[in-house]
Amino acid sequence: MSANIALIDCNNFYVSCERVFNPRLEGRPVVVLSNNDGCVVARSNEVKALGVGMAVPWFQIRALAEQHDIVALSSNYALYADMSNRVMAILSSFSPSQEVYSIDECFLDLSGFEHLGLTRYAQTMRHRIRRQLGLPVCVGIATSKTLAKLANHVAKKRAAFDSVCDFGALDSGDLDRLLGDIEVGEVWGVGRRLAPKLGDMGIRTVLDLKRASPARIRQRFSIVLERTVEELNGVPRLSLEEVTAPNQQIISSRSFGMPVLGLAELQQAVQTYTVRAALKLRRQNALAGAIHVFIRTNPFKENAPQYSPSITVPLASPTSDSIALSHGALQGLKTIYRPGFAYTKAGVMLSELIPASRRALTLFDDPAQLARSTGLMQALDRINQTFGQGTIKLAGEGLTPHWHTKSERKSPCYTTRLSDVVVAQAG
Repeated sequence: MSANIALIDCNNFYVSCERVFNPRLEGRPVVVLSNNDGCVVARSNEVKALGVGMAVPWFQIRALAEQHDIVALSSNYALYADMSNRVMAILSSFSPSQEVYSIDECFLDLSGFEHLGLTRYAQTMRHRIRRQLGLPVCVGIATSKTLAKLANHVAKKRAAFDSVCDFGALDSGDLDRLLGDIEVGEVWGVGRRLAPKLGDMGIRTVLDLKRASPARIRQRFSIVLERTVEELNGVPRLSLEEVTAPNQQIISSRSFGMPVLGLAELQQAVQTYTVRAALKLRRQNALAGAIHVFIRTNPFKENAPQYSPSITVPLASPTSDSIALSHGALQGLKTIYRPGFAYTKAGVMLSELIPASRRALTLFDDPAQLARSTGLMQALDRINQTFGQGTIKLAGEGLTPHWHTKSERKSPCYTTRLSDVVVAQAG
């Protein structure tokens, strides 16, 4: 029996999360902006219909926004992450095999559930997520992950499928006609970069690529695209990754809300980003052997002096201690900092990661000190998790940094901050 893979994708996820707690946004054109309210990172269908693309700078569409009453919101990642966790928890009850692919997408292996009727089963998923969380999702089902992505695309774009498309429910002739109507750029892994090159070979639709010679595709492109052709023919070449591989690097960086000139403020920013990266490191139970620090000016201000240095600082021993990592980061920052520049971004990258269980003691290690460090970080994380991030932080992070990222249009953290919980009044 062939596999049945479902891809469940939340529609316009960031915008949909905002609408759950602000119903007045329903039916209105809405965009969500990136850090510093710079670019469009999510669009409602109404905004897409106006021709607004992804990653368009907000200032370029201000006039259009005024003309069409577009609502612009700052990104609220705490809200989106929490809603994503709830979606994935619900979906995990529909299959023992789940791969969380991104914040708004996951694959489920539905093999063995055929007796329930896969289309009906997928509609049950949709309705449960809608009823419990208020979020709209579409479901695509097929015998491979690549085909499941395409089935999801069809479910979104063609109303006749009522948000669920099971390619297995179509006969081969109908499926080929459907694939012949979809541009090859919609195939997972092809996109805008490869589509023109495939077009030069006369491959313009998904059906064209499905019928292409895998050997020829491999010779002209890569083994990866050859596997894509096989997946389009229903031969699974991509397995379901049920356990997410730990990160090999952890990056934390942000653009500033305003240019920063002095070393003291840069130290605050770098220490803040280091603490965030260290928390992610501890969550995956790993240690870092080095920290990379970078700062930069605004490359788009061509008339302003430019300076974008970086440095990698090896650590004396692998650690996940925020204090030890901050010490290394600040040491690197002092080395690369030069006065006289207007810095607009800083960041750190933790590298040479190893599992904490693989740390070997050396002659220079003090086991008692290591135990104190571990205990301190555990206590810090527990308090911040219980009472909110930033309840306890290093003094060097600063109390009210004015360089902080702009979020002038940010919605409340409805699901993760007690003071932001929506209050309903009766009577």
